[in-house]
Amino acid sequence: MKKPKIAISLDQSLLDQIDSKVDGSIIRSRSQAIEYFLRKGLKESSISTAVLMIKGEDQSNLLKELKGKSLVKQQIDFFASNGIKNLYIVTQHTSSINKLLLEIENSPIDVKLVQKDVKGNADALIVLREHLKQNFIVMSGDTYNNFDLLRMIKKHLELDKLVTMGLMSIEKPSKYGNAVLDGDLIVDFQEKPKSVASNVVNAGIYMFKPEVFELFDNVKTLEKDLFPKLARIKQLVGFFTHGEYKHFG
Repeated sequence: MKKPKIAISLDQSLLDQIDSKVDGSIIRSRSQAIEYFLRKGLKESSISTAVLMIKGEDQSNLLKELKGKSLVKQQIDFFASNGIKNLYIVTQHTSSINKLLLEIENSPIDVKLVQKDVKGNADALIVLREHLKQNFIVMSGDTYNNFDLLRMIKKHLELDKLVTMGLMSIEKPSKYGNAVLDGDLIVDFQEKPKSVASNVVNAGIYMFKPEVFELFDNVKTLEKDLFPKLARIKQLVGFFTHGEYKHFG
């Protein structure tokens, strides 16, 4: 989508400050710097949009029963109870799609099912880029999370990094994405490494600032491409979920 162009007048000292923030990586131009700090000044105090991503081949997991409800209904209830108003489910067309549509009918929040053939979960997010202009949540569709999401939102907005990743500590971390922490920052992240560096792993739920899309060049998957890049530039924060978790993959 083409952005409208405007002409503005700024004090020279303010313009110098803006130019000093252009680092060639996160902020690559004067116009991007102005947009970034306008968004920061007007940033929301909560998050109202979430994205659930599930491969077509794993879609049946959304229909599995958990505590008397399908997984997708549990996920919708989790988001609704934490102030989420809009949920996008990105998947592909399968023989289960009509059953899934029935499950999301009459949901307590606005749920949109987006069917799109994509090569990775980064592409799945790019499909929604024009709808994700504010901070947003992403969750793997084959996971059940139940914890204090509002605390995670608060931390994400306060620390003001590009991405906050939900974390948990487990005894056998080799089948998960592995995170190394320095305080709140994740300073190294590897997806299912042969040799693990810690017992801290990815819980499959994240919070993104919309500016993160500027780093999506040559990114196919979040876990293998984006998160290691964010860790290197100190733009990836960790949050321990300390709640219920179940992986259906």
